[in-house]
Amino acid sequence: MPNHIIPASAKPGLKRRWLFVILALTLLFVLMPFLFWQATWFGKPLNDAQLEKSLADREHPREAQHALSQIADRILARDAFTRDSARRFYPQVVAIARTGQDELRLTAAWVMGQDNSVPDFHQELLRLVQDPSPMVRRNAALALVRFGDASGLAEIRSMLQPYAVTVPRGGSALDERLKPGAVINPGTLLGRIDIGDRAHEELRSQIPGTIDHWLVADKTAVIAGQPVLLVNPSLDEIWESLRALYLIGEAQDLPTVEEFARGSGDVPAHIGQQAELTATAIRSRSSR
Repeated sequence: MPNHIIPASAKPGLKRRWLFVILALTLLFVLMPFLFWQATWFGKPLNDAQLEKSLADREHPREAQHALSQIADRILARDAFTRDSARRFYPQVVAIARTGQDELRLTAAWVMGQDNSVPDFHQELLRLVQDPSPMVRRNAALALVRFGDASGLAEIRSMLQPYAVTVPRGGSALDERLKPGAVINPGTLLGRIDIGDRAHEELRSQIPGTIDHWLVADKTAVIAGQPVLLVNPSLDEIWESLRALYLIGEAQDLPTVEEFARGSGDVPAHIGQQAELTATAIRSRSSR
């Protein structure tokens, strides 16, 4: 009879080991997205002690942002007790607006716009509308509208216009990373500036939008403060600006608003509808 090679059966311990490995990998695939979601989700409720701790955390801005978001949720809550519980944290909100990083200042500006009964919030927003960061200025300007204050009107108007990106410092060459039509957000890397000795400085966007065109040729020298790129506003920025102009817009805003109402440039339907409402409101105020 011919000889047949009979494979040896795997040891029971080896089978169990592989089973544990497979189960562990399966758990990781399920658990890791959940942990990431939990770490980045601002809807997780925080008690007062957690809010105090997170608001004081300057090393982890997302923790403070989470706390600020939770304060806004309390302000907007239906029951009076929850709304009142937010007030004890108002001094910390103002402190963050004065000393926090860009993302914290812009979040604080948004929070302060949720309660237009607080004079300290109003005064701080008037200061923030002059902030170096364009996103902080815009959030402050929109928040001021809730106070019936049109001090940020110029900033709100700018949200409907192309934004000129300037370089923070000069260099021998600007290496352009993105092309016209690219969608960008705050923090998006736009290019790198050659500052000599094989060193480079990153040029990052401060606003959301779509690249219109570069104002300088690729690999050319630039000087500090020079405008190098035009960015068209994002749909969210246009939407928020039109909503604000519905309340504080003036006759001089009509040509721009009506352009969006006509739907030029493939404007989405909801933007066109808001533009029509805004134009009607401005005409009504102008005719009084």
